[in-house]
Amino acid sequence: MNPVLATLTRLPQSTLIGVVKAYRLLISPSLGSNCRFEPSCSAYSLQALNQHGAVIGSYLTLRRLVRCQPWCEGGHDPVPPPQSASFFSRLLTPAASIPSKKTPS
Repeated sequence: MNPVLATLTRLPQSTLIGVVKAYRLLISPSLGSNCRFEPSCSAYSLQALNQHGAVIGSYLTLRRLVRCQPWCEGGHDPVPPPQSASFFSRLLTPAASIPSKKTPS
């Protein structure tokens, strides 16, 4: 992949990771430990963004934040593993490098 294109595709992910790290450094210490889940919501967000990218990682983070409230039991809630190549990565990958799902005859 072109280095410029690679940098542009990682820019939203890197920006969101920076926002979460800034929250952990500047805001989280004054709020204390209030998360009902393990890993904490900010750790979950960092894992989701690193594993799934900006779009799906943001979706997983928002879904987790909505559930992190006093009426939820909480508990262990790991980031789900990536299923397969995302829609966006399939668009950026040349067709010749995508393995075929056809079975040999």
